[in-house]
Amino acid sequence: MALTQKIVNDLSYKIIGAAIEVHKHLGPGLLESIYHKCLAIEFETRNIKFSSELIIPIEYKGHSIDTQLRCDFLVENLIVVEIKSVAEILPIHQAQLINYLNLLKSPKGILINFNVVNIFHHGQKTIVNKYFEVLDND
Repeated sequence: MALTQKIVNDLSYKIIGAAIEVHKHLGPGLLESIYHKCLAIEFETRNIKFSSELIIPIEYKGHSIDTQLRCDFLVENLIVVEIKSVAEILPIHQAQLINYLNLLKSPKGILINFNVVNIFHHGQKTIVNKYFEVLDND
């Protein structure tokens, strides 16, 4: 089966649904590490395959650079999920996600801020890149 934008988008909805479920039970105001652990449990409960705290490889002119750069989640080897618990999402948070997308060659990323009243309306931002654009449009 060809990887399509629809498959990636459907997975995005599942990820956001899992985040909403965590937020519904915990509410805003806790540490990011708590949301991280709970979101991992929710992914497992929903049979969503993921890597947590994935070390992102960086290559520079044929050399592997050990930076210990980590993304919060790589879901189904397709979508990078970065979580925050901050007063507001800043441009640097979006830049971080874009860099992770490009380094991992992932088509889509989701930035989730648990420190909001409503994740669906104010707590998530989705970013796509050139790897998303080349997927089949089915």
